[in-house]
Amino acid sequence: MTDLPSVVIPITIVLLLTVTVTLCIRFYFRYERHRTEVLTAELARNREQAERAVRQQEHSQTQIAELTARIAALEHLLRNVG
Repeated sequence: MTDLPSVVIPITIVLLLTVTVTLCIRFYFRYERHRTEVLTAELARNREQAERAVRQQEHSQTQIAELTARIAALEHLLRNVG
């Protein structure tokens, strides 16, 4: 018959290794989930900034078109006066 410590020590080692591997896997997937959430938030923020930039560009283009029309009208007026 084998003595108790010769059975308990290997079982304990295997159990500790199993728990360690399980915890490592759990922390890895928790880290990946957190990383995915952070990346999603950054992408949403970048999308909002891009949409804001597009709106500002459209507004600037509208203003430039209005100014171009005003300058054309002013040039027409100056040609008629001169």
